[in-house]
Amino acid sequence: MRKIIYSMSISLDGFIEGPDRDISWHRVDDELHRYFNERISRLGGFLHGRVVHELMADFWPTADQDPANAGPTAEFAPIWRNMPKYVYSTTLERADWNTTVVRDVVADEVRALLEQPGGDLGLGGAGLAASFAALDLIDEYWVYVHPVLIGRGKPMFPSTDTLTALRLAGTRTFGSGVVELRYERAEKPSSRRPSGE
Repeated sequence: MRKIIYSMSISLDGFIEGPDRDISWHRVDDELHRYFNERISRLGGFLHGRVVHELMADFWPTADQDPANAGPTAEFAPIWRNMPKYVYSTTLERADWNTTVVRDVVADEVRALLEQPGGDLGLGGAGLAASFAALDLIDEYWVYVHPVLIGRGKPMFPSTDTLTALRLAGTRTFGSGVVELRYERAEKPSSRRPSGE
């Protein structure tokens, strides 16, 4: 069965963006971008909320047509265009670029999607991730800690009374000082989501 992977860049003090959605503090150099491209290209699809999808759709469809975006930025554009995308939104009427609009996070529908063939699914956006986490639908967390303190902003994880046990699956340090921390659920996914449900 496919897995759902929540991947996000954060500041050392735990924020995914500063006030006014500021992410200018991200330290994504060519090394890290190429690494992202390689990992993301193996996914079977993106699961995003409307805001994340619209931010991506404003830039990536034609990013490789601009000579200023050479290298890994241009290389990511066709990865994004060709990747199946599922956008969760109650207001979006339609979306282009291989995108399916989904109205609500319904556990049985997500499980059916996981039963389909293909690579794992990448989950993006703190609000949508909170909805998936509340239904116990996240299998792995890929956290990219940037060497900066921004003081305030939007946290990666919402406040909750739920304890989720994780196991460290791997780490990597990049030349920019960004550190990748990969965690997986402490229990096997099959114990939570038996196939054939």
